[in-house]
Amino acid sequence: MKNKEPESVPPKKARNWAPESEEVSDEELEEQTSGKPKSTLFDDDDDDDVNGFDEMDEDDVDSYDDAEGDAYMEEAAGKIEIQIPTIEEVEKELAENPDLANVQARIKDIAFILSDFSNRREEGRSRSEYLSIFLKDLTTYYSYNEYLMEKLLHMFGVTELVEFLEANERPRPVTIRTNTLKTRRKLLASALIDQGVDVDVIAWSKVGLVVMQTPGSVALGATPQYLAGQYLLQGASSFLPVMALAPKSGEKVLDMCAAPGGKSTHIAAIMKNTGMIVSNDVHAARVKALVGNFHRMGITNSLITNMDGRVFAKKMPGAFDRILLDAPCSGTGVISKDESVKITKDAKDIQRCSHLQRELLLAAIDSVHKYNGENGYVVYSTCSILVEENEEVIDYALRKRKVKLVPTGLEIGKPGYIHYRGHKFDPNMHLCKRVYPHAYNMDGFFVAKLKKLDDGPRIMVQEDTTEETAEEMEETEQKEEEQEEEEKKAKKGKKSGNALTGKKVLTGKK
Repeated sequence: MKNKEPESVPPKKARNWAPESEEVSDEELEEQTSGKPKSTLFDDDDDDDVNGFDEMDEDDVDSYDDAEGDAYMEEAAGKIEIQIPTIEEVEKELAENPDLANVQARIKDIAFILSDFSNRREEGRSRSEYLSIFLKDLTTYYSYNEYLMEKLLHMFGVTELVEFLEANERPRPVTIRTNTLKTRRKLLASALIDQGVDVDVIAWSKVGLVVMQTPGSVALGATPQYLAGQYLLQGASSFLPVMALAPKSGEKVLDMCAAPGGKSTHIAAIMKNTGMIVSNDVHAARVKALVGNFHRMGITNSLITNMDGRVFAKKMPGAFDRILLDAPCSGTGVISKDESVKITKDAKDIQRCSHLQRELLLAAIDSVHKYNGENGYVVYSTCSILVEENEEVIDYALRKRKVKLVPTGLEIGKPGYIHYRGHKFDPNMHLCKRVYPHAYNMDGFFVAKLKKLDDGPRIMVQEDTTEETAEEMEETEQKEEEQEEEEKKAKKGKKSGNALTGKKVLTGKK
């Protein structure tokens, strides 16, 4: 794919950029690069994360001349010509007999070109053409449908997108949450280590442990500590919504979509089994898991319900101090656990999820009382990374109810989008937190915290038409057409009435 060799350059600086050359013998290549590890644009080798700086101390790395390095890379990149097939040739190759090794190499080449498009593109080829080829190669290599891959491409840069896709191919670390109603993290860690389980603390959590290694004879779901309710197997990302909710002893809390109970039991532990937690789930089969976990973990301050979360606004309006809504979603943040998401999610699925999430969030806001100086909060979270299920849902709630975004208090996570593909969201949307698998080695998650300022809907000065469905738009157009026809008929009636009577005007009114 590369038809032009670069000029001779110092091997230390060229190892990341110089193309392979058949004229260089193995002995010469080993002599040139001896002691200097080779890396690629998307090197996954954990032993070479610093690209050749592993023998330097921190002062040497900090003193590295970035300007000189950037200038060199620009010079070296200018000497490299990468030829990419046309979109027709790529489509033919992928349809007949795709070579995954060739597809992977082309992905890296296009990412390299797009990172400095004006200087590295082939003459006469557009950015959209490169992106189309890039999209087709990614869908083939990572087995996604084009709809979802296009959504992801809109969210990430080309290099970060590949990092995200690669992270989804690897399982997340196993994490457990200590049940502080029965033990402390230090004691639990010591007990597990005595059984040969290698664990480490999660720095940003007071109750989390990450399992580094487990002997084959030990099953984490069958240890004496697990059966005694001292811990729960739970993804690290699931700690975040409860940490943002920050419940206090004696409060009334609603977990609107609670099954299988990880977040509800976490809330109960923080509240020290005081106050009241209403743990609800719409699926009767999943409620059984709630009951089992509550008994094992020693939860005594909870009421388990089985109904649609949207009815709480009518049955218990303003009854709760805090509400957690971990809404049903497309699962685009947990693809490593459910690979079917890659090919099964389409525009209808995302639209259906988004509609349900909006209804649940409005119901949650209506079910919490307004802020009284201590509480009156709603935390919204999903295990999706798509904007349609996160920022757009929050922005909708901000326009429909008297609430505002407040800081989540979380130490990790990237800020939410304020601008996205022409959409401008609330200026405080950056207070939301986004967690990505490739950035934190955790399941993808979104967390937002809302404070309720007052009851009732927010009165909009200008009627919002952006949320109008296609059917509503058709009905509106039909009504306008009927109104125009009636006006035309009325005008004709006026003319005929004047002509017949000479005096009386027929208006159609009695």
